[in-house]
Amino acid sequence: MSANALYNDLSGYYDLMCVDIDYQAQSHCIRRLHQIFGNGGNTHLDLACGTGPHVRHFIDYGFQSCGLDINQPMLDIAAERCPEAEFIRQDMSSFAVAKPLDLITCFLYSIHYNGGLDKLQQCISHVHQALNPGGVFCFNVVAKDKINNALFVKHSTKHADDLFSFRSSWFYSGTGDMQSLKLSIEKSNASETQIWHDEHPMVAFCFADLIALLQPYFEVHMFEHDYDKIMPWDQQSGNAIVACVKI
Repeated sequence: MSANALYNDLSGYYDLMCVDIDYQAQSHCIRRLHQIFGNGGNTHLDLACGTGPHVRHFIDYGFQSCGLDINQPMLDIAAERCPEAEFIRQDMSSFAVAKPLDLITCFLYSIHYNGGLDKLQQCISHVHQALNPGGVFCFNVVAKDKINNALFVKHSTKHADDLFSFRSSWFYSGTGDMQSLKLSIEKSNASETQIWHDEHPMVAFCFADLIALLQPYFEVHMFEHDYDKIMPWDQQSGNAIVACVKI
């Protein structure tokens, strides 16, 4: 299947694919970072919001929250989950907002969906334009030089009469500014088994390069990829949470 075909065709199963994700812990951690670094405002945009679970938590925290995604079927599900919120179909590398915001988030490594370093640069610039003074941009990332191509994550879950098994892994060739997110889904029941494979091209960078892109726009803070406690990045691990304060 072509890039993003799996994402488009199986939007109805996306929440099953992410069933092991602790959306509440992720949302709470970023809310805490916003309380530490933010401007005290409560307007929020979630980039690449998918089916809207993070938006749901921010609304419940008292934010005026909205979501952006390039995939309309995902947005349709998000609108059902969060009828109070506005959801807009835009590309995060070239989006615009009607009014400046206080917090912009991008969870689940989705910042990597920018198709190259030039698109990532555009995304960062548009985020900066969309934020109020002192606004915060938070997202999580993986460093290309720390990727182990042999590692993968796998989980299974039941839905109706079907058993779904999901597997995902990063792949980086060792050169260039592109990496891949490899996905597979197996759906089985008493009568048949179906298997889908997909590979999503994603922008690759080391953390030094990312910081260099961010610093003209933001005060940059790097933290360990741990949503249960806020700790400074140890300069060694290949995953991080990034909190950027608009200059």
